[in-house]
Amino acid sequence: MFTFLLVVQAIIAALLVTVILMQRSEGGGLTTGGSGGGLMSARGAADFLTRATAVLATVFVAMCILLAFLAASRGSGSIDTSLAKSPAAQTAPAAGAPTEADIAKIVAAAENQAAANEADGVPLVQ
Repeated sequence: MFTFLLVVQAIIAALLVTVILMQRSEGGGLTTGGSGGGLMSARGAADFLTRATAVLATVFVAMCILLAFLAASRGSGSIDTSLAKSPAAQTAPAAGAPTEADIAKIVAAAENQAAANEADGVPLVQ
């Protein structure tokens, strides 16, 4: 049923786009008040397109609300954990990543180099 309503929603959306694009671009649209005139006149055709747009827009919004309700109520309630990482895998360092000991060695070497540069009179660049 959900799939059927989703297809109907797509058809309504396509019709709504078509009806909107068929209208004249002189303004008005849904905000224009209706006036007298037959369906065969230019104004009557514009009124028909305006009414069709209003009806299709209303049906589109109603279908959106219905589909949202159906999607929320049809959930299985279970969570797929097939791609979840284990806590041990999250804390383990990546292959080739430096360890804390490696980082401590790099920091110590950088401090020794900075002290040697300072003793030689080389200014520290920041």
